[in-house]
Amino acid sequence: MAKITLKGNPVNTSGNLPEKGTSAPDFTLVKSDMGNLKLSELKGKKLILSISPSLDTSVCAASARKFNKVAAGKDNLMVLAITKDLPFASGRFCTTEGITNVVTLSGFRNKDFGKSYGVDIIDGSFEGLYARSIIVIDEKGKVKYTQLVPEIATEPDYDAVIAAL
Repeated sequence: MAKITLKGNPVNTSGNLPEKGTSAPDFTLVKSDMGNLKLSELKGKKLILSISPSLDTSVCAASARKFNKVAAGKDNLMVLAITKDLPFASGRFCTTEGITNVVTLSGFRNKDFGKSYGVDIIDGSFEGLYARSIIVIDEKGKVKYTQLVPEIATEPDYDAVIAAL
């Protein structure tokens, strides 16, 4: 269990992020078209998993915009914005914001993702959502970098994420 804060108030997660150098746990999440996507389908690509409570918050939206720019023109890089938002809402967000380089995924059907990645928030007002975190996965499926953002209401360290690529 990891300890973070939400506007200064203590919050706990269900576990810890995967360790650097380990194989990223496979998952199945829901795409905006309601189809499923498995991590194992993305081998050969560099991945940024941008995990957050909801794209319907200002900080999460800012992260999606930033990673949309980071991924622009990089054929071997995919950014996955992972929330528990319904796919319809994520799709609408991307259309409204002009987000074209980020794939939105929802954990609303699969309870295993939050547990295997240690990102389920288990108490506080965001209980049931995901903790803001970043995981960089290399082309072979190995975890290269992790960042559990200590204060949910702040953005991740983008420079460190970019350096890990």
